[in-house]
Amino acid sequence: MTRIGRRRWLICALLFFAATINYVDRQVIGILKPMLTAEFGWSEIAYGWIVFSFQTAYAIGLLLVGRLMDRVGTKIGFALSIVVWSIAAIGHAFAVGIGVATFGIAAWIMTTLGYDPATSFLSASVLGFMIARFVLGLGEAGNFPASIKTVSEWFPKKERALATGIFNSGTNIGALATPLVVPLIVVAWGWYEAFIITGALGFIWLIFWLAIYKRPEDDPKLTAAELAYIQSDPAEPTTRVPWKRLFPHRQTWAFAMGKFLTDPIWWVYLFWLPDFLNKQHGLDLKNFGIPLAVIYIIADVGSIGGGWLSSALIKRGWTINKSRKTAMLICALAVVPIVFAATTTSLWLAVVLIGIAAAAHQGWSANLFTLSSDMFPKQAVGSVVGIGGMLGAVGGMIIAPLVGYILQTTGSYVPIFIIAASAYLVALLIIHLLAPRLEPATIRYE
Repeated sequence: MTRIGRRRWLICALLFFAATINYVDRQVIGILKPMLTAEFGWSEIAYGWIVFSFQTAYAIGLLLVGRLMDRVGTKIGFALSIVVWSIAAIGHAFAVGIGVATFGIAAWIMTTLGYDPATSFLSASVLGFMIARFVLGLGEAGNFPASIKTVSEWFPKKERALATGIFNSGTNIGALATPLVVPLIVVAWGWYEAFIITGALGFIWLIFWLAIYKRPEDDPKLTAAELAYIQSDPAEPTTRVPWKRLFPHRQTWAFAMGKFLTDPIWWVYLFWLPDFLNKQHGLDLKNFGIPLAVIYIIADVGSIGGGWLSSALIKRGWTINKSRKTAMLICALAVVPIVFAATTTSLWLAVVLIGIAAAAHQGWSANLFTLSSDMFPKQAVGSVVGIGGMLGAVGGMIIAPLVGYILQTTGSYVPIFIIAASAYLVALLIIHLLAPRLEPATIRYE
């Protein structure tokens, strides 16, 4: 029997490490929130608007970057993305100086619009971090469209959910490593250095990406048997798909609404869990690393397990529709108990409940991402993921100031976790109504 080869899994490993770095860079500010809030006197509302700035740029970037990936290709598009976000991540160390330099302009704009800067949440430090987060969001928007497009190029349909789950588990490794490593950097040097050191990781990854990545048909190290295996699905048209052909399709909105309703929940975990542990259980920068690490270890299992489950069901003869939706329903139900995490006085019960919810989100996400390649040809996947990710970021834009307002006015995480508990079931219902059979979209080509 001819050995198929495993080079496609090397490509998957690159995607895994990119996702890891992506989440390290975006999560550092969440880990440092208690420290930065104390140092600069930020209100909950001010921090919510800093998160909002990232989400706004992420939404804009995702709307544009999917099309960019489809046009210039994954290799160049991904490289540009990580360069921008790495520079922005390092730029957080200089955010206060950036804010001081630009605050006069911002104050003039606010005054012109009839607002008094002195009575607003805005300060030089808030403005500087908003600018740094905005540029970071633009760059980081390229990661997932590029990764999903790479999976659609390098894997047959029956392996895509597993490959997606594996690379997506890198987000959990990044989220796991950040609360363990960042406090050590801060204690040794300071929070400035935490942003600089973590931001530099992207440039190391870039060297390997440029050296290794090629399209399957252009890779001399790929065996003929593995190339045939990768291309074993029925041939798809190679003509580019215009965006105007994607918006009318129910399949586009099934994916996009799934992202809109559930992506914001992960943003809450990422940017507010350290604060939750600090306020609810009295943990600080030096001792919330282990509980956060446990949460993301559990989440990592969910990421791989969710992708594996639907792939295993397909191999047992289930339809793609039944397999994906069964896996997603299990994940949606597993999130519901998170409501009790906000009321328990037991730290480790809260950690387990949040960990299960985070694992369920990652299993859900692995299958949701794969829906795009189930329902659309390769040429459209990057754009569809960009559209969906953009709506997910819009959901994040909405939830960021909302969480800030809830915490500022009530000081309670109960309403926030109730939102988390219900979002996935509502999303799955909408997906099923819009794409009851996950039928492939019939695309008209240019």
